[in-house]
Amino acid sequence: MIYRNMIAAIITLLLCTGLTQAAVAADASGKALYEKSCAGCHGPDGKGNEKMTAILGVKDLGIVSKETAKKSDEQLSKVIAEGAGKMPASKLTKDEQKQVLSYSRSLAK
Repeated sequence: MIYRNMIAAIITLLLCTGLTQAAVAADASGKALYEKSCAGCHGPDGKGNEKMTAILGVKDLGIVSKETAKKSDEQLSKVIAEGAGKMPASKLTKDEQKQVLSYSRSLAK
């Protein structure tokens, strides 16, 4: 019985480690996509690029505000996919858009 519990614990640990590695890889992919496609306007920290704010003539390009945090993933996914205001529609795949959304949400934490 002890060995069975020990084996079950080891298997659980291995599965969790694999899931954690997958999550880390997804975060790294999301970060790379964000840096390539989004950081130019929204800044590396999500607080907005002040120079782009001035160039585009908009109030704020930050995405880590409480207002943004209140929006659903569906709402933000639509903005990423279709664009909004002066933000163009994304050329990323749906999977890449999800990765960018996940990473951008992590910036607000």
